[in-house]
Amino acid sequence: LAEELAVPWGREVGCKIRFDDHTGPETYLKLMTDGILLAETQGDPLLSEYNALIIDEAHERSLNIDFLLGYLKGLLARRKDLKLVITSATIDTAAFSRAFDNAPVIEVSGRTFPVDVVYQPLDAESEERGDETYVDAAVRATEQVLDDSLRGDVLIFLPSERDIREASDQLQGRLGSLAEIIPLFGRLSAGDQQRVFAPSSRRKVVVATNIAETSLTIPGIRFVVDAGLARISRYNPRTRTKRLPIEPVSQSSANQRKGRAGRVEAGVCIRLYSEEDYNGRPPHTQPEIQRANLAEVILRMKAFRLGDIETFPFLNPPSPAAIQAGYTLLHELGALDTERHLTDLGRDLARLPIDPTLGRMVLQARREHDV
Repeated sequence: LAEELAVPWGREVGCKIRFDDHTGPETYLKLMTDGILLAETQGDPLLSEYNALIIDEAHERSLNIDFLLGYLKGLLARRKDLKLVITSATIDTAAFSRAFDNAPVIEVSGRTFPVDVVYQPLDAESEERGDETYVDAAVRATEQVLDDSLRGDVLIFLPSERDIREASDQLQGRLGSLAEIIPLFGRLSAGDQQRVFAPSSRRKVVVATNIAETSLTIPGIRFVVDAGLARISRYNPRTRTKRLPIEPVSQSSANQRKGRAGRVEAGVCIRLYSEEDYNGRPPHTQPEIQRANLAEVILRMKAFRLGDIETFPFLNPPSPAAIQAGYTLLHELGALDTERHLTDLGRDLARLPIDPTLGRMVLQARREHDV
């Protein structure tokens, strides 16, 4: 943005992320994470510093985005001058429009090129026998792309770090010096993640989790190989356990992945599942609020003074049973009193960016150590 507007970075155009602020008094375009904007509501409830807000990638429906959308819905009634734009390439426009009093929907063509979709489903019997896994199929599809001698880099979507390491090892052994194999997942160091942006004399093959789906745009990608799977966090309020099962992604996520291939020129997306499988998937990913630990959600809402979870205007509210389970757990941990107000321990617990149960152990460990 600073380059296109021909202004110095950090002055008229700046950004603010956790532990790093590149803005100043002259800044009129400010980029920030959803968590930063949510935190700013505490010191400035009316967000009086801003004339307009753009919430991008709203289809991800993370907790922070749902908190912001509910908060901003109430804020718009108090600030008639505030402009709010909600954007996404795969957003459920009808649902979002209804949530904001039938707000107008504007479609804008992006800077994308056509992408051909090729379905190469795994053979069910071979997969069941273990003769070929989705990792093997991804490696085979990548070799096929590189053998065609077409220009452009390759982006492979796999669900887990283990799959990425296995695929990277196979590709390194088969391709040798013909391509640069670059793994990409959240636990990598910042330096290793930056390798995807570095220029290379060889074709690049980036093997990534869904971190590359919307969080960043990798230059030079012309081919996408999509296993159609991702790790989805789910919390079970009955057993009070969180798990990370590997599940098929929604149609909107699949389309986001396909779009990675059309950023620089016409591309190809190879899906390792059938068209019937794709058509049978849900249109959008289930919101995090409906699969999260609501004890953690309630704790954050109390700490940020966002109101009661029962009346907060979520686009897709959680079930009453899950809400009650969240309150019960917080009472057992000592985070709430009988009036459902935060205790001193609850305030300490809200400052820890971890599961409340684990946070309670950490706080008790500190007390035991002091004794």
